[in-house]
Amino acid sequence: MNIGIVGLGLIGGSLGLDLRALGYQVLGVSRQEQTCQRAIERGVVDDASLNLTLLAAADVVFICTPIAAIAPTVQQLIPHLSPETVLTDVGSVKAAIVNQVAPLWHNFVGGHPMAGTTDSGVDAAVLGLFAENPYVLTPIETTPTPAVKRVEEIVRSLTSRVYFCRPEDHDRAVASISHLPVMVSAGLIDSCMSEPDPTVLELAQQLASSGFRDTSRVGGGNPELGIMMARYNRESILRSLTSYRHSLDQLIELIEQEDWPMLEKKLQETQSQRPQFL
Repeated sequence: MNIGIVGLGLIGGSLGLDLRALGYQVLGVSRQEQTCQRAIERGVVDDASLNLTLLAAADVVFICTPIAAIAPTVQQLIPHLSPETVLTDVGSVKAAIVNQVAPLWHNFVGGHPMAGTTDSGVDAAVLGLFAENPYVLTPIETTPTPAVKRVEEIVRSLTSRVYFCRPEDHDRAVASISHLPVMVSAGLIDSCMSEPDPTVLELAQQLASSGFRDTSRVGGGNPELGIMMARYNRESILRSLTSYRHSLDQLIELIEQEDWPMLEKKLQETQSQRPQFL
């Protein structure tokens, strides 16, 4: 089976490494010649090009571009594809993408691998990025079953944990556990940088260790990704941010009132609830 990948960054590149290791023929397309050459050198793809015509031989195409470029990429791809070609994407928002792309291409299956790092570019690609991590597929009523099965087969070969859900349900869920943490983490960094005393700020930066590293990681990632999350999942992110603000207000009130028993109860609850998400 020939598999095409449009966008040879962290996700597209990691997909290429895994799929080639599994014996698939992988064809890649990037906007930059340097990226194409580097992808070939690293063994990410068997062949790469700036031209989408390379993917005419692909049976399945993974679109790994930024969210805003997914639908335009599909439009550009259409003249080069066989009607049987299956398209899928890796965007972290699903309803907006599915609503835009499904009318353009019948054999489209929305997808979202829940994996990544703060690094970007083809040199950030790693083998095994998706292993044991969730990979969400969001077919709708009109999505052909054979197309879904084909994408599912490939995703399962990555040893990902496959989940199926409606695009809208996906967006509400990831707003809470993926998109909200990006905004909260960015807010944490911004709050720390607002310290007015330069001596205290420098000391805080020197003392920051694993706790700050863990809680600030996603806020220090690719700004473009954060913008796309907010732009294309705006309603769900606002809902999650409002809920989070309410939780912060409750904590502030407990500390202001020195209600230590109630604060302890709240922290005991969150301690017991955290494993449900891991």
